[in-house]
Amino acid sequence: MSSLSDAPVKPAVPLAGYAYGAAGAILFASKGIIIKLAYGEGIDPETLLALRMAFSLPFYLAIGALALRSMRVRGEPLPGFSIFAQSAAVGALGYWFSSYVDFLGLQYISASFERLILFTYPLFVVLFGALLFGQPIRLKALWTFLIAYGGLALIFMEGLATVGTDVARGAMFVGMAAISFALYQLMARKLLNSIGSALFTCVAMISASVLALGQFVLIRPIAGLMVSPRVLMLSLLIAIGATVLPTFLMNAALKRISAQANSMISTVSPVATMVLAFLVLGETASLLEFAGAALVMTSVGWFTLSDRRG
Repeated sequence: MSSLSDAPVKPAVPLAGYAYGAAGAILFASKGIIIKLAYGEGIDPETLLALRMAFSLPFYLAIGALALRSMRVRGEPLPGFSIFAQSAAVGALGYWFSSYVDFLGLQYISASFERLILFTYPLFVVLFGALLFGQPIRLKALWTFLIAYGGLALIFMEGLATVGTDVARGAMFVGMAAISFALYQLMARKLLNSIGSALFTCVAMISASVLALGQFVLIRPIAGLMVSPRVLMLSLLIAIGATVLPTFLMNAALKRISAQANSMISTVSPVATMVLAFLVLGETASLLEFAGAALVMTSVGWFTLSDRRG
């Protein structure tokens, strides 16, 4: 007769991994809320984006330097100029252009609607992967597109009736953000294998920061960076709390839980945005908008999880 000590021990649930993943998703969700608060202080998108990038730049410079030092210590050859240039160009698309049009869109639509539109970017990854990169496309992806954009259409029509044509302008800008980020994801995959995740992210973010700051210098006076203490605090929150910190938390989660579990946790993001928008901004939603949000989150969440299983 075997003793109780011989019974197989079930592996412990990686609670830390789930906690890191949820915290990262919620912090990412806070970005639109903080941007809305900053807009309430009278700042424009170009200045806010420049401040965000300026405050996050030192972190990526330091991490990039450590990544290069680590490669030298291990005796690995450093990437060539071509790889650095491609990484910088792809980073400009994903972290400057995508962020800029997202910031523009948030002038016109709610933070909740913005997060739902951005949440559909995995579907664009599949679509453009098939159209531009010869990747296979599954029938379920097309059904997911139809359901998700049916949900967005419900929210759009409700917003159009109450807010007017501004909602169309905002949805267009944020849609451009989702599309450009999807293209970034597709083009980044090969570069990630060549240069490594940490170094690629740093090169991409440094490139985006240079462009954001250069854009500001071209169209705004330098004195425009002298903002109020509240705007300065909000800019720091976007840079650290909604950019740098969630990146590390999501990476920490991926070390402890599966990609499938991490994808499931990411569905918290739109819900967290809606809750934060209600608590912080006083945004409300009609039953029709809740129904549209449910369609988007259910369809994209199901597609992401089933695609990871496949």
